[in-house]
Amino acid sequence: MEKESFEDQEVADVLNEHYISIKVDREERPDVDSIYMNVCQMLTGQGGWPLNVFLTPDQKPFYAGTYFPKESKYGRPGLMDVLPQLSERYQNDLLDIVRIADKITNALNERSMLQPGTDVAEETIHQAYQQIAQSFDTIYGGFGPAPKFPMPHQLMFLLRYFKWTGTELALTMVERTLDSMMNGGIYDQIGGGFSRYSTDMMWLVPHFEKMLYDNALLLYTLSETYQITRDPRLKKTATELVAFIEREMTSPNGSFYSALDADSEGIEGKYYVWDEHDIFAILDNTLAELFCEVYDISPEGNFEGKSIPNKISSRIEKIAAARNEPIQQLEEKLENAKKQLLKEREKRVYPHLDDKVLTSWNGLMMAALAKAGAVFQEKSYILKASKAAAFIESNLWTGTQLYARFRDGEVKYAAYLDDHAYLLWGYLDLYEAAGDACFLEKAIQLKEIMFDRFWDAKEGGFYFTDDTSETLISREKQGYDGALPSGNSVAALQLWKLSKLIGDEDLLRKVENLLSAFQKEMESYPGGMVYMLQAPLSMFGGGKEIFVSGNDPVKREQFLNEFKSFFFPFDSCVEVDPKANIVISAWKDKMNPKEEFALYICENYACQFPLTSLEEGLKTLAP
Repeated sequence: MEKESFEDQEVADVLNEHYISIKVDREERPDVDSIYMNVCQMLTGQGGWPLNVFLTPDQKPFYAGTYFPKESKYGRPGLMDVLPQLSERYQNDLLDIVRIADKITNALNERSMLQPGTDVAEETIHQAYQQIAQSFDTIYGGFGPAPKFPMPHQLMFLLRYFKWTGTELALTMVERTLDSMMNGGIYDQIGGGFSRYSTDMMWLVPHFEKMLYDNALLLYTLSETYQITRDPRLKKTATELVAFIEREMTSPNGSFYSALDADSEGIEGKYYVWDEHDIFAILDNTLAELFCEVYDISPEGNFEGKSIPNKISSRIEKIAAARNEPIQQLEEKLENAKKQLLKEREKRVYPHLDDKVLTSWNGLMMAALAKAGAVFQEKSYILKASKAAAFIESNLWTGTQLYARFRDGEVKYAAYLDDHAYLLWGYLDLYEAAGDACFLEKAIQLKEIMFDRFWDAKEGGFYFTDDTSETLISREKQGYDGALPSGNSVAALQLWKLSKLIGDEDLLRKVENLLSAFQKEMESYPGGMVYMLQAPLSMFGGGKEIFVSGNDPVKREQFLNEFKSFFFPFDSCVEVDPKANIVISAWKDKMNPKEEFALYICENYACQFPLTSLEEGLKTLAP
């Protein structure tokens, strides 16, 4: 639409004569985007981008749609017809336009009002699982028809459902989906990182745009799945993904950029696709033949005459057997080939980098790097997450006010709920990975701000904007997950985790109130709120509160590293260093300076006598 209409002189003349055109960056103003997307869905029955909404001067919508061609065709109205007709009606029948706009606005506000319910039933969680399972693609993994989106928060739900119920299919769906994505063109086989979605069922042809949030959530999911399966491919992919983020999406100051465009030189995917002769020009013939066989590079190509590297149909075991070579030797050759190809690819015209720094998405990458660092015992990952946290604290957080966006030294927009909730997630994972109480203190600060400025004390739940934000026609509470889990969903699970870590019963009751506020929405469409359902699922899962103390830091670290290597989503584990200044009252009686090692395991509000043998403590972690 940008090229077809908004850069077209004829369309521009009509717009400039009759309208005031406002372009909104939905990543910077998700509050505006969400409100008018809801309007579009109400009026047309569907939503999506591009999103075009026509408003009265007081922001009230009276007409909306997604894509409008320049000229009307195939039953779809074109801008050159819509613009004059709406303008004429506005000039000649303003009262009717105002009546329509008021009616839409009233309906929007009614829709945003929640009717608080009761506790979430176990059955709702099982229904969510069934909805996901029914849409599962048993051949290629993923859910639903093309286009296929990664939806990692669905995979996180399935991992927890597997842990809670032991349902093997839940884990199988995760493994099949990740395996297919890792083999497909949606994964950058040369440089690492995942594209935004696949245009086909097989995960072969992606929309080549790379988003920070997708890669953060997928890194988190790869790490958690590895905790269960110990599949080395998951670790390898996670390692490549982190290398991609460091190389292409990390600023010199340690923060993370938002996105890489799909196209370069005006052609989608040009940076990422190959001709067969390119491969043979860069690699020696023997290595080029191997690479083309493994990665589906052919003279005819698999995408508009070019080839997207993928391993959908190739099996390294069969290729190694046919060549009578060890698999490891072949893989070493392929790694060497990828390094050469990446070096050559970097000479191409690079896709446009969206270099704005969003607090919310940086929070997600902080959480993912901290999780991966803990699982794979890579302290460098935890350090990267810590650097991003330090950048946010120095540039986007005054101590009392958090901001949403930083670019070229400019800070803008009071932070939204998502910024606070995702950053809370990042701090909690950083605390669990690094054990530094300063991260826990920051998480507690964020929790206080969220309840002070976003919480609806009457009906429960968090508003998307705080109580000092710009007044829009509606103040929304979002519960449903989209490409990202909603702020209320993330808040529910992360505040539950925080309540366990610090032993805060009042906070736990507020989490229950939050879930009650969205209970009816969860019951009406469980599959659309699977991240929020992880909170009640975790409550049903029970879990332990584990405290590690003693005067030998080496033994404490050995236990903690072992704990972090396994998937214990319902348990919390706190290091109580006898030499630290403990500010959490729930920890004080777990401080044991007399023993070299002391392990306190609490469950259902009852704590066992401490174990003072590291060996006995490690036995408690046997999966």
